[in-house]
Amino acid sequence: MTVRHFIISESEADQRLDSALAAVVGITRSQARRWIDADRVRVNDRSGRASQSVRVGDALDVTPPDLAKSALEPEAIALDVLYEDEDLIVIDKPAGMVVHPAPGHSSGTLVHALLHHCDNLAGIGGVERPGIVHRLDRGTSGVLVAAKCDEAHRDLAEQFHEHTIDRVYRAVVRGVPSADEGRVDCAIGRHPKDRKRMSVRGTAPREAQTVWRVTRRFPKSQRAALEVFPETGRTHQIRVHLASIGLPIVGDTIYGRSLNREADLGRPALHAAVLGFVHPRSRKSMRFEAPLPADLTLLLASLERREGI
Repeated sequence: MTVRHFIISESEADQRLDSALAAVVGITRSQARRWIDADRVRVNDRSGRASQSVRVGDALDVTPPDLAKSALEPEAIALDVLYEDEDLIVIDKPAGMVVHPAPGHSSGTLVHALLHHCDNLAGIGGVERPGIVHRLDRGTSGVLVAAKCDEAHRDLAEQFHEHTIDRVYRAVVRGVPSADEGRVDCAIGRHPKDRKRMSVRGTAPREAQTVWRVTRRFPKSQRAALEVFPETGRTHQIRVHLASIGLPIVGDTIYGRSLNREADLGRPALHAAVLGFVHPRSRKSMRFEAPLPADLTLLLASLERREGI
């Protein structure tokens, strides 16, 4: 069995072991707990406990279980494939598609589509999330990469963990910032009263940084178009950070709430436009772009008409 070695960095420090393990390996927290309970994780050469805190410099020795065939049924769902080879696949995910099975979404997910499209995905990354290295929220469209072998999954997960991935998002927000650009440096944790939401005043916060830049202003509509560059990858990070500085994303009924006027958009006006990474096998730099989808193109066109552009 292959033992994988990790050193806890500042971004995982002071967390529970199961949370830190999930972050560094790229698995779910429940899966991390199962590995720890099965004595597959040692901290500084001692058996780990899911609830123990980890510190900067702690050494994790992790022995993943043998890969298991996924019990999920493949589904013939069309995918917009931007690139594919024997190691990975890059797709343009449509808004509305859930990435992996979760309560209330037991079918029709990207995982089900990948299992049908790629017959060699089974078992990678665990039985419920085969091939999934990162994810986009259900309402977010754009570029997403999935691994087709365990080596690619491990390498890509490490690139995401080290924050060396190049990511650019496009968003339409409520409000017109006076500055041309800015940076939000606020830790994000679970909302203290709503476990489905995240907050800059949440519990067990983790460091998070987001850079933004204005590309268009629509003063008559009190809207702006932004390019957004997340430096970390926390859950709902862009949505939470922009809302925290008074620029909630148009169509975001969770973090925009009463500020939202374009509810008929049906989803947050957020698009993962660019994804860049180093190929796990060739080590070549790769960069993929997904064009703005029709609904966001129409939204921008309507804002331009109101401005008389």
